[in-house]
Amino acid sequence: MLSPVEYVSPTFGKMTFEEMFARLVEFVRQEPESPHNLIIGTDSLLSDQTCFVTAIIIHRVGHGGRYFYRKFFNRKIESLRQRILYEASLSLEIASKVSAHLASNGVSKLPIEVHLDVGDQGETKSIIREVVGMVTGSGYAAKTKPEAYGATKVADKHSK
Repeated sequence: MLSPVEYVSPTFGKMTFEEMFARLVEFVRQEPESPHNLIIGTDSLLSDQTCFVTAIIIHRVGHGGRYFYRKFFNRKIESLRQRILYEASLSLEIASKVSAHLASNGVSKLPIEVHLDVGDQGETKSIIREVVGMVTGSGYAAKTKPEAYGATKVADKHSK
C-alpha cells in the first residue's frame, strides 16, 4: 500500500496525488493556449526486490515541462514479460486516475500518452504488440522505444 505522500517532484518535493494534480493543472493554466502533452511511463529495476517508478510528465511543447514520480518496491519479479505487463498496468492505472480528475477539472482535452519500456530491438520485441494493444485498447496513445522517454529516461532515472 502506498503512503498518502506518494509522489515526488524535483521542483516541489513530496506530495499527495491531489497536490501533484493541482501542480500539473496549474502548469497547463499558466499558458493554456500552448499545446501540452501529458506523458505517463513506468520503468522497473530488478534486484532483491523489484523497484517500480511511474513518471507523470506535463510537457509544454517547445517550452519544457515538469514531472512527478512515484516509486515503490514489490516482490522480485524475474519474468521480463510479467514485469513489462505490470509496468504497463501501473501506467494505465495512473492514466485512468489522471483522466478522471482532468474531466472533472475542465482540462479534459489534454492528450495522454503512455510510454512503454519496450522496443523492436532486444528482449522486449516479442511483447510489443501485446502491451501496445493493452494501452491503445484502454484509449491512450502508446509510445515505444526510442520515443518512450517517459519510461526510458525519466522513470529510469529514479529507478536506480
